Amino acid sequence: MSPRTKAPAVVAELGRPETPEETAARKAQDSANHRNRQTVNNLVYSLIATVALVVLIVLVVPRGNPTSTAPAVDYAAVAQQAQGSEPDRLLVPQLPSSWKSNSAELRTKTSDNVDAWYIGLLTPKGQYIGVVQGFGANDSWVADQVNRTHIAGTREIDGVKWDVYDNRSAGSDAGNVAYALATTAGRSTVVVYGTAADDEFTTVASSLAGQLHALGSPTPGGK
Repeated sequence: MSPRTKAPAVVAELGRPETPEETAARKAQDSANHRNRQTVNNLVYSLIATVALVVLIVLVVPRGNPTSTAPAVDYAAVAQQAQGSEPDRLLVPQLPSSWKSNSAELRTKTSDNVDAWYIGLLTPKGQYIGVVQGFGANDSWVADQVNRTHIAGTREIDGVKWDVYDNRSAGSDAGNVAYALATTAGRSTVVVYGTAADDEFTTVASSLAGQLHALGSPTPGGK
């Protein structure tokens, strides 16, 4: 007695058994679908791994305020190298060791045709003060330095009279020019500006007073 042959299974969608060709086509499609799912899964896993790596780098790499961690700039040495290249001596504020500088440069060939000696200072209270000495500058140059702020009055510090520009009421919109002082001596127009409090501005202005008098009869802003 020969063994009984099992009848082909009826496919519900067809209502009958598959033909050999239909079976081959179904298996081929199943294989393609499986490969596509694997590809999508691999992409998802790769994306997850990439995001995890980025998060790890962000967590591990130390971050901080670059102005507070960068090496201090010896602006006195920079000034010494550039002395004699301008009609007046470059100003060098004499400040306590708790003050640091993050920048010092003699700016020449500028778009406004005004050479300027610039020092960027970080105050003991963590604020910023910039000192810029323009040579042969005009009122337009001063206006650019103080961010077009109007004169609010005058101050006298160690015998030097300064125009005062106070933009502190503007809050963050004032940027780095929340407050400024401007005076002229010799052929130099000097602007001291930044985000610090009055006492720190007074410290910087006082440190410049003797040098400004040596340049000749300092008067407020370009007058």
